[in-house]
Amino acid sequence: MEISNIIPHIEALIFASDKPLTSMEITELINNAFGFMDEKLTLEQIQTAIEGVIEKYNSEFYPFEIRESGGGWQFLTKKDYHKTVAQLNGEKFLKRLSTAALETLAIIAYKQPVTKGEIEAIRGVSSDYSIQKLLEKELIVITGRNEEMPGKPLVYGTSKSFMDYFGINSPDDLPKLKEVFNEALVEPTVINHQPEELVVEETSIEESESVLIVSEYGELLENNDNHTEENPSEESGDEPKE
Repeated sequence: MEISNIIPHIEALIFASDKPLTSMEITELINNAFGFMDEKLTLEQIQTAIEGVIEKYNSEFYPFEIRESGGGWQFLTKKDYHKTVAQLNGEKFLKRLSTAALETLAIIAYKQPVTKGEIEAIRGVSSDYSIQKLLEKELIVITGRNEEMPGKPLVYGTSKSFMDYFGINSPDDLPKLKEVFNEALVEPTVINHQPEELVVEETSIEESESVLIVSEYGELLENNDNHTEENPSEESGDEPKE
């Protein structure tokens, strides 16, 4: 069967399905539909046909597209039409998660499987209400119990709805924390060790250089061009402490 003939059947399957369909599922469904064929369609052929479907709906003519989200392929409205589609569901669709719920969801997403006690240890407050709300919204699920902890507490993980909502296929697709927090923003202080004194160099906002000098006795000295370091023991008459 020609690829061009497979494409409409793939579109019909994805459109009619109430859940995302994987490439393997599509392959099996189409082969079952065309059981009379001597040669079965391969996964590679189906994937090539899916690429054709993607290219077709990338056109600006269509307000929706085919995307792999929530673990499989599905029709999704393009970003430009999100606010329009939101009107169908009113305030319920537009309602945002609270800060507490978002914090809890983030912890579960990155630490899963995780217990309520572990979540509360990170947040520092009770998370009963947030967990309940996330369960109601089907963004998280109970994945089992931690058999190694006392009382065998329930453990939580993200759901397929979570992956679908954020447009990812697995928790591995979440951005890495090092990508979220730019380590380049925190620059270490440059310290140059010299035989008799320690020089610490810093750069001010105006990019003017300032050098702080610490004597061998641990005393902070001013940085003046005409400054001559004096022994603190000569000023006070005390011997430097070991």
